[in-house]
Amino acid sequence: MMKHVDELRLEADLGYRFNYLSEFMGFGESDVEAILASAAALSTHVPALVDAVYEKLFAYDATKRHFVPINSGYEGPAAPSLEDLTTDHPAIKFRKEKLARYLARLVTGPYDANMVTYLDFVGKIHTEKGGSRAIVVPLVQMNVLMGFVADALLTTIASLDLPGERKLQTLRAFNKLLWLQNDLITRHYQR
Repeated sequence: MMKHVDELRLEADLGYRFNYLSEFMGFGESDVEAILASAAALSTHVPALVDAVYEKLFAYDATKRHFVPINSGYEGPAAPSLEDLTTDHPAIKFRKEKLARYLARLVTGPYDANMVTYLDFVGKIHTEKGGSRAIVVPLVQMNVLMGFVADALLTTIASLDLPGERKLQTLRAFNKLLWLQNDLITRHYQR
């Protein structure tokens, strides 16, 4: 039997959207359990993942330029120019901490309405709809970032010493989660 999807509600009701996406992709309790069970194994890799993300972002002017404006919540010194901004600048350390907290939150749950709101907020803060008005990251840059993060995270999981079936389940769970996150990013770029 074919299920009915209220497509207008998908745009207006975040919970409805997340539930639809989750059901369609098969993201469920066993995926959440696999993600949460990976916390201890992944925690030691978070600093390296965060550093890898920022090294990649700083390798291109199109991505690095978004770090010159002051991020909301940051109260330290600003870098005077793109060339003066380094990965160990206080403003970047602040942002690295935010990315580390994001990764930690993914593996500590709970996956409830608050988590869905948080994942949606992660998408919103990179647009003119939230965060610092001086920082609007183009969708192409968000997509390339998510692709890099997904590859780095899945590669890290693949390197973990987990039993075969558990490793596969964890990889699949994070893959689905990152696609859910990507949707909750791209939806904020629609006009």
